[in-house]
Amino acid sequence: MQEPRLTVIQLVPALDTGGVERSTLEVAQALVAAGHRSIVVSAGGRLVAPLVAAGSEHIARTIGQKSLFSLRHIGALRRLFADIKPDIVHARSRLPAWLAHFALGGAAHPQTHFVTTAHGLNSPGRYSAIMTRGERVIAVSHTVRDYLIANYEIDPARIVVIPRGIDHDEFPYGHRPDDEWTAAFHRDFPMLAQAPLLTLPGRGTRLKGHADAIELVAALKARGIDTRLLLLGVVDPKRRAYVEELKQLAIERGVADRVAMSPPRADVRDVYAASALVLQLSNKPEAFGRTVVEALALCRPVLGYAHGGVGELLSELYPAGRVPFGDFGRLVERAAELLRLAPAIPPLKRYDLAEMQRATLALYAELVRGKTNGN
Repeated sequence: MQEPRLTVIQLVPALDTGGVERSTLEVAQALVAAGHRSIVVSAGGRLVAPLVAAGSEHIARTIGQKSLFSLRHIGALRRLFADIKPDIVHARSRLPAWLAHFALGGAAHPQTHFVTTAHGLNSPGRYSAIMTRGERVIAVSHTVRDYLIANYEIDPARIVVIPRGIDHDEFPYGHRPDDEWTAAFHRDFPMLAQAPLLTLPGRGTRLKGHADAIELVAALKARGIDTRLLLLGVVDPKRRAYVEELKQLAIERGVADRVAMSPPRADVRDVYAASALVLQLSNKPEAFGRTVVEALALCRPVLGYAHGGVGELLSELYPAGRVPFGDFGRLVERAAELLRLAPAIPPLKRYDLAEMQRATLALYAELVRGKTNGN
């Protein structure tokens, strides 16, 4: 039986960069490919162009600005929903979720189903509780599911675990950068060509563990193990003071000539593939940890703290890369072991982007089918 054509509105604060934004585009792409109508409401950003080019619609609303002025969008959203009559309203962040919740209040939109995705481990409280109010609540990992159940009064049956996925054609097993890319990379970062490369991807925030990565390089140096470190994505015009702080730490530890820092790059596949180790050292548990999956899909070892979604992924996919959170001595020991001889990494069979897309669209269809059947 052919599924009916759906109209789905996703709400997200903005479309600049990040895992939430990427998942929004990936689901939008799947909706369009399946013949559905895909609409995203956000404040805009650099990802609007590829979203629209792929066949979705974008409606600009500043629904992520934490201000009382944001309440004015409730009426606008109510009118938008009344005009479009969406089958699904899917909120991926707390403030957009609250605005959508109030806009859908009452009996004005009986045909519309409210879905939320818990992308993070937000601090428990009434503000964050909105992410548990969807008819279905998507959790991006079992870590997130357990966190929701532990902190909120929610029927576990309403939670659906749909892990984020990657395109295995984009991250093919055993990929190696070509000579042209390698030469260009070493022109950009000549100091990285001299020894095994450690890469820590992550934006410029203390939560990502950049200081631990610098301390790791210094500790390995003290053991006579020569490595280089790339802090990929840490450079941000809004975070200049933090970057200077990291540079000073590298100088103090005597490894300034071994540490490079970069803004976000489009060639992360090649950077990971050129790395001896990809690091995941966040000092706060993460909900998922897409970089773990990306690196392992390429057959590159990952070393990370065993908490949150990263610990969940490493336990399942690469136990040799797990280190107890905060145990710096064990981190150094394990890094030395993996640099000497890393266990073999089999081809990755899970966490496929197409499966994430299929499961999300199946959830939408199930909700609409249930309403059609009078359930």
